[in-house]
Amino acid sequence: MLRLGWFSTGRGPGSRNLLKTVMDQKEQGKLDVEIAFVFCNWDNDEEDNPKREQRQLFFDMVNGYGIPLVTASWKKFRPDLWAEDQVAWRNEYGKVLRELTSRYEFDLGILAGYMLWMDDETCRQYDMLNLHPALPDGPKGTWQEVIWQLISENADRQGIMMHICTEEWDRGAALTYCGFDIRGEEYDGLWADLDSKLANRSLDEIKAEEGQDEPLFKKIREDGARRELPLIVATIREFSEGRVKIVDKKLYAGDKALDGPYDLSKQVDGSLE
Repeated sequence: MLRLGWFSTGRGPGSRNLLKTVMDQKEQGKLDVEIAFVFCNWDNDEEDNPKREQRQLFFDMVNGYGIPLVTASWKKFRPDLWAEDQVAWRNEYGKVLRELTSRYEFDLGILAGYMLWMDDETCRQYDMLNLHPALPDGPKGTWQEVIWQLISENADRQGIMMHICTEEWDRGAALTYCGFDIRGEEYDGLWADLDSKLANRSLDEIKAEEGQDEPLFKKIREDGARRELPLIVATIREFSEGRVKIVDKKLYAGDKALDGPYDLSKQVDGSLE
């Protein structure tokens, strides 16, 4: 059985849906996993807490599953150091995180909507996976930045990947991914409409005026977002069934180090049907 350490800020429905999906798969016998703990970087009794109600729903779900809930408020931890040196603050907070979670044995950490940067030492000591909304050779940055860059480059494909957390944020090796075409029947008309708008306005002007409501941008985001959860689940399944493992921060299949990430597009697309 694969033991997971679950790290989440628990700020909305996405956090709950991911946890629920993994637990549903476990209860149905489709995932041989156990969540050793859930760590949240809020206690939920902070005065300045805009997501209190959403986070309480998440906490209630965790407790309902009988999973140990571990919290350490980033808002209350060393505000003096935060104001002075955020790198030093992150290192000190990481010590607390490791002290609280090291009592639970786990094989693989999953950053499931965890909104703080992990400190370097935690990245070295723990094997943790994070989601990045792009193909392994795709753009870096937020999902918004990724999509706008794809549009500016007239790209043909987009994807989602799971990568290992390292000291270089969002730069760890890609372990698994899925991809999809952003050309073809459902997309060609949207590209043509954008080209028509570009005859009179720059892309920066379109971004400023339409933002995330721009139809091509919106379509790419929707098709990417609906693959995120299936990719995380499919990735966990690869580890839980022993097909892959991490050794020295590299992906192995059996005793062989893999040259590149696993393509799980077929499994992910199959789960969408």
